[in-house]
Amino acid sequence: MKSYKDLDIYNLSFEYAIEVHKITLKLPNYELYEIGSQLRRSSKSIVNNIVEGYGRRKYKADFIKFLIYSQASLLESTNQLEMIKVLHNIEDIELMIENYNKLGAKIFSFISYVEKNWKV
Repeated sequence: MKSYKDLDIYNLSFEYAIEVHKITLKLPNYELYEIGSQLRRSSKSIVNNIVEGYGRRKYKADFIKFLIYSQASLLESTNQLEMIKVLHNIEDIELMIENYNKLGAKIFSFISYVEKNWKV
């Protein structure tokens, strides 16, 4: 692994952050700066914490800490998507929730891998 860009969780979280950004722009104007803004920030936080953690990969505990932050941001994003699903009829929300659930499992597995196998 030469770069964080080699991580599947990075590539998926980057792709999903872009998709979430596009989806939030479909919200009514009064929601763009409420739940839309919060969702955009939390979805970008998933990918940003993966990148920052990778930058600290020589310090295993820091790497794990940032992967956990990433997973926490993912849970926040999923919760916001679920709220939008209930409040607004926006296409692709259910798919994004499914994608984030799968990504959450991948991040969890990667955390376990780093905990058990990461050599500094």
